[in-house]
Amino acid sequence: MKINPDLYHGHDQYTNFFEGWYFKIVDATATYALAFIPGISRSEDTRDHHSFIQVINLVNHSYHYYRYSIDDFYSNNRHLKINIGINEFSFNKIYVNLEQIHGILYLGSPTKWPDSKLNPGSMGIYNHLPFMECYSQVCAIDGDIEEGHLKINGQVIDFSNGKYYIEKNWGKSFPTSWIWVQSNNFENHRATVTCSLGIVPFPLIKEFRGFLIGVTVDHKFYPFTTMNNSKLNITVCDRDIILCATHDNLQLILKTKSKPEDFVECYGPKNGKMSPILEETLKGEVEMTLINTKKNLLIYHGIGKACGIEYGGDFSKLLDD
Repeated sequence: MKINPDLYHGHDQYTNFFEGWYFKIVDATATYALAFIPGISRSEDTRDHHSFIQVINLVNHSYHYYRYSIDDFYSNNRHLKINIGINEFSFNKIYVNLEQIHGILYLGSPTKWPDSKLNPGSMGIYNHLPFMECYSQVCAIDGDIEEGHLKINGQVIDFSNGKYYIEKNWGKSFPTSWIWVQSNNFENHRATVTCSLGIVPFPLIKEFRGFLIGVTVDHKFYPFTTMNNSKLNITVCDRDIILCATHDNLQLILKTKSKPEDFVECYGPKNGKMSPILEETLKGEVEMTLINTKKNLLIYHGIGKACGIEYGGDFSKLLDD
């Protein structure tokens, strides 16, 4: 386990391993949204080992999987910086030179998930457990794109003063079932939310529903997680969810809104092998309400635009009995 979960974990992993970083960008008007996913795949078949860049392009509703040699992958051992060929992804910039997209974006300093040496990253103490099927890290809850343009299928789009978000996953396989919701495009940029929940295999108890939810309002951080003994209730209606999480005197309610035609099929890992196992949109909305129930005080209510929503596996496992 690395002290810095942002960094690459696969130096001594040769099969049944994947690692991928998720860079989501949204322009200043919350009209254009893309996600770049650079990563590496080491399945049981060594002939299939490769690095990749996935592009979820909701500018023109498309998805591409760009495959590269394993030797085209580079990671910096001191700070977050990933190269796939000449393409670069870091806390400082995103540079892409792909078949249909090319350009450079300069990024401002990220807002990090608060952690400590004992509880590193957003997964905290779970990072210390060597038998987890999949590890997760929120690298940047929020961040500003200082300046930059991308040329996408001949169309030049200005992402200056837009927003970025970064997370990553590594391990063997994605969960058998999971839901992910994220937006940092609320009115006046007062709030952000990142939410992931999934079925976690675990020795002795076989599996449990784990979740990782982080909210910021006016730069104050509110965690609702399995680790801090938060409680969670969730219902699903088609592709949308109503989620209620509670921790101490705080109550968080998330309601998503999406359209079926806005989802695209994407690749995810199973035993290190990448295959189409999930669906995602970057054009959803999330209504977020945060309440202090003891004081009967509304801390925040608003709508997050350009919301990322992702589903994988059997939803019924995530629902309350």
